[in-house]
Amino acid sequence: MPDHSYRMDLMGHAKLADTSPIVAGSWTNFTLIYTAGKFGIDDLGSVRVAMRTHSDMTPLQTTDPKAPGYLTVEASNGAPLEYRFDYKRNIRPWGNCITVLCKGFLRPNDTLTFRIGDSRQGCPGVRMQTHCESAFQFRVTVDAFASVDYTPVLEEHQPTVTIIPGPPVVWKALLPTLRRPGEPFRLIIKAEDRWGNPSDQFDGSLRLKAKPQIDGLPSSVTLARGQFSTIVDELTLDVQGDYTVEVFDGDTLHATSNPLRIADSPFAHFWSDMHGQSGESIGTGTAREYFAFARDRSFIDITGHQANDFQVTDAFWDEINALAVEFNVEGKFLCLPGYEWSGNTGLGGDHNIWYRTEGRPIYRSSRALISDETRPETDCHDVKDLFDALLDEDVIVVPHVGGRFADVSYAHDARLEPSVEVHSSWGTFDWIVEQSLQNGHRIGIVAGSDGHKGRPGASYPGDAKFGSYGGLTCHLLPNLSRDALFEEFRRRHHYATTGVRLFLSTSLSFEEPARIFHRNPDFEPKSFVHHSKAIMGDIVRTQTDTARLDIEVSAPSPVERVDLFDGTTLLETIRPFTDADLGARLRIICKGQETWGRGRLVKWTGQARLSGANASRIAAVNYYNPDKQPKLTAPGIIDWVTVTTGGFSAIDVWLSRVDTNAKIEIETNLGTLKLAMSDIGVTPTVLECGGIDKTLSVQRLPEVFSDKRITVSRDIAIPKTGERAVFARVALEDGHIAWSSPIYVGRDTA
Repeated sequence: MPDHSYRMDLMGHAKLADTSPIVAGSWTNFTLIYTAGKFGIDDLGSVRVAMRTHSDMTPLQTTDPKAPGYLTVEASNGAPLEYRFDYKRNIRPWGNCITVLCKGFLRPNDTLTFRIGDSRQGCPGVRMQTHCESAFQFRVTVDAFASVDYTPVLEEHQPTVTIIPGPPVVWKALLPTLRRPGEPFRLIIKAEDRWGNPSDQFDGSLRLKAKPQIDGLPSSVTLARGQFSTIVDELTLDVQGDYTVEVFDGDTLHATSNPLRIADSPFAHFWSDMHGQSGESIGTGTAREYFAFARDRSFIDITGHQANDFQVTDAFWDEINALAVEFNVEGKFLCLPGYEWSGNTGLGGDHNIWYRTEGRPIYRSSRALISDETRPETDCHDVKDLFDALLDEDVIVVPHVGGRFADVSYAHDARLEPSVEVHSSWGTFDWIVEQSLQNGHRIGIVAGSDGHKGRPGASYPGDAKFGSYGGLTCHLLPNLSRDALFEEFRRRHHYATTGVRLFLSTSLSFEEPARIFHRNPDFEPKSFVHHSKAIMGDIVRTQTDTARLDIEVSAPSPVERVDLFDGTTLLETIRPFTDADLGARLRIICKGQETWGRGRLVKWTGQARLSGANASRIAAVNYYNPDKQPKLTAPGIIDWVTVTTGGFSAIDVWLSRVDTNAKIEIETNLGTLKLAMSDIGVTPTVLECGGIDKTLSVQRLPEVFSDKRITVSRDIAIPKTGERAVFARVALEDGHIAWSSPIYVGRDTA
């Protein structure tokens, strides 16, 4: 339950010696002074100073005064103290915690001085957390009576500091991925610092160049210091095709936008990150800041808030609903009320809940961290009870893998659950898609961030337990409205990505009209239309023996491969190159996770040693920590440290000299690969390392990729019984991945 609230006004106060703003990810130190209140601190009483669980500030330590994170605590009256720093030994969300045990006592107005990153003996300080926060808090709680029952000091006496972005390092230009001829769109240009925070530190002009020409696009734009982005609105195009915009600072190319497809279509594309949390639960910042970031910093079209239900008070549930009303503007930005049902995995595990309208009940898995019971109990401790409670609600439910993972084999209701989440900041989890398909669930595939750093739609992992950039979902909608979103979501008309905005289309064409169902035919068998073409997510019944599968990709990075699946069976891997195109380029890949649950993170330490060959350069793929990039330490030696949580990290190595007997030895803490260079081909050579899909591998690639747009056509046989679940997984050169929702096709026997 929450901390005690007895006489918070008499528990003292705390302050920082310096409250100047700090740049995210920079090195600093803090002096925090706690002054005892009216009760003092009794003998064997204690004080805690805690930071949020998902802050990635340098972990503190008390043993090495010259190492980062050195912590000291002193009492003004000389009382002996014991102190330590622990992770997850305090009530959430304050899991990074200093605990000071007073071996004597403190009188009122005695002080404790905390030196965090104490530099007096050579400690370099602490590296500040890598994400921005308007009020980073050192939360002080007091056990004044030696009862091991902690009471916070008043909120106005809690010390805070503002964390601000650094200078721009990465520029991004964002366009929609699909619009109809004549339909207005906008171009967004923004910068990010080295840790992925939107940066407002640029002052100057940028030159724009469209390919092909976009009428009405200015030749340049200007940003002033303090401005996070610039938007060129009300652009239109009448000529169908693919368009990009390049952004230059002088003659230096800063960014190339994602491709925009202009085409006659019943749908446009709208991008969402509907899954994240703010500081009222386990995240960062306020819910208001969360929604504003999605709209004004990451520039997604659709968002939702997903606080853990056992931390959502009735008052906070009301606030989420009120903010959804305030931020939701049909046609411009959709904001959905919702929460995360956070039941234990054995009772179903994590599920996202989104309502179409505000004012609906919250059915909690528990009230573990809230005490209010101001409204009738609506708790649903088991996901099966949740499904029963939601059957009459206008709601969408999606199981996902977070701290807890959803057990899709335990319970599923196709009337409520149209899709599963394959990717988030926690990692990439193809296995939850596979388990759903093995169970016969007709699911679509979505992605989100599940971000805890207050950056929905642009959620970088930082330097802690998250291993991936947050995902996005592209929704195929006739217009940007809640009604359209819910209708097309339930028909699984969407695709998932690991955060990249690309154009992806999959369709099946039939020689004669087939039945395409509006809903799962197990429940609504008479709700269908006849059409000769089905798109991703559709459930189809046809009387023809074959159908034509068409896949089209237009991406900001070259395509490395397209994997074509029928359910859990890999039918074919399609590459836009042949063996003859392979060059003097290797890709070394660390991949996988330890378990399905919280202990999934894999720590890799590796070295590749070349003999009979030299490396001229290397490039990192999915290494999001700028302080932990792979290094070419000698012409034949590459060193790296990385983490994976279901996805992969890779190093591309370009070879400048390769003798006929050249070899490579790849040694990691989890296993070693030794190979002759001549034995390495485009199909990876894989060393199994245990865990779940935990592997070390190496493959050969072309020296240069060039195909950002590819099309694939295949004839698909229609089975006489059962159905096929046909979908594509697209891998790009830069490490991003996209998944189309399956098309479920079978023989029409009606």
